[in-house]
Amino acid sequence: MLFRACQFEFRFPRPALVMGILNVTPDSFSDSGRFFQPEAAVAHALDLVAQGAEILDIGGESTRPGAEPVSEAEELRRVLPVFAALAGRVAVPLSIDTVKPAVAAAALAAGASIVNDIAAHRAEPEMWRLVAGAGAGYVCMHMRGTPATMQARPEYGAVAAEVAEFFAERLDRLAAAGVAPEQVVLDPGIGFGKTAEHNLQLLTGLGSLTKFARPIVIGVSRKSFIGKTVGAGLEQRLPGSLACACWVVAHGAQIIRAHDVAETAQAVRMTEALGSWNS
Repeated sequence: MLFRACQFEFRFPRPALVMGILNVTPDSFSDSGRFFQPEAAVAHALDLVAQGAEILDIGGESTRPGAEPVSEAEELRRVLPVFAALAGRVAVPLSIDTVKPAVAAAALAAGASIVNDIAAHRAEPEMWRLVAGAGAGYVCMHMRGTPATMQARPEYGAVAAEVAEFFAERLDRLAAAGVAPEQVVLDPGIGFGKTAEHNLQLLTGLGSLTKFARPIVIGVSRKSFIGKTVGAGLEQRLPGSLACACWVVAHGAQIIRAHDVAETAQAVRMTEALGSWNS
């Protein structure tokens, strides 16, 4: 199984990739804007790579539950200096976490090679055509509504089956827009329009998503469902995040999106080592 993102290629099976999270926002739920200034963001990005991040995911608009959108101009102001500083300085792919085609286009021109699109449920094909033309990687994520509305009583009949149906339909739409299968990775959107119970059902039903023969990316780092499940505040959720990361790697995920890169990489490598002895 191949994942291609511009000049980068990853062939699976191989050790799971850790995607380091870099929020260039003043209102991130996880870091309270510590990396909002470009200098701090670049320093943190370099530290994440040193810790073992094999992809850097950079976002300039908060996607926490209840977050309000920011303007295109403001999002560009936040992220473009970071891409300019990192492009050519790090040897790992840079990902732009955005729902705006214009921001994605500018980031790709500035050195990004992946578009992480939480709005993959969009109807219009502009983002997909952009990805196709650039040969960029594309993270296709499941979400209902928008960050501002997604947690307003989400309901599913069978959440894993419904997410799988969404991916089947999206892969057809992406292909029609010219995006090759090897450009796409799938993200079930843990915490995006799901209750804590829905998230647990998705994680335990991850095998139902492997049928698409596309890499699966999971982002559970520090999310509120961990706190609701085990009674942990934001600063106490690392053990729960690592438990989820180990679980999904053991059950078919290839990419883990994380804030705590060194800890996640070590936990994942240990999980893989145990799996190799069990094979």
